[in-house]
Amino acid sequence: MKRPLALLVLSLAILPLAGCGLQPMYAGGGNGAVAQGLAGIEVPAIEGKAGWLVRNALSDRLAATGGHGQSPRYRLDVRLDDKLQGLGLLSDDTIGRERRTLRARYQLVDLTDDRILLDATAGADAGVDVVSSEYATIAAEQTALENLSKELADRIITSLALHLRKGAAARP
Repeated sequence: MKRPLALLVLSLAILPLAGCGLQPMYAGGGNGAVAQGLAGIEVPAIEGKAGWLVRNALSDRLAATGGHGQSPRYRLDVRLDDKLQGLGLLSDDTIGRERRTLRARYQLVDLTDDRILLDATAGADAGVDVVSSEYATIAAEQTALENLSKELADRIITSLALHLRKGAAARP
């Protein structure tokens, strides 16, 4: 008796989701507009070590869309701002914690007419404990930079995918 009632309640709870307007991001799989758009993006070199890490993370994520061998339709220009600042002074006036911030301004440029399709920013930050071992602190700072690069790349790719989906929905 309880099982049919639970199924009825579950069915009624799911019913409003049918009209909420949610659509899959990658509709059509590798042949969909978003996947094809992402596969057609080239990422030129970005200055600095953080730039190298971010470019590699972006390239990895773009390559995962499956559009290998496709000639680029877009260029993604990225400028980074990497800051490391000391926080949390200890009683002996030494820094006990640092904050690493990685910010990006990126532009998606259409290569056919050099028109900027998207101009946006993204950022990520992480806290780093400063310990007595200088090596451990440097290793923690580098690990934070690597993690921030991946997180920043994920945010940029998500933004690009949303923009490309919106553009694909606007086309007839």
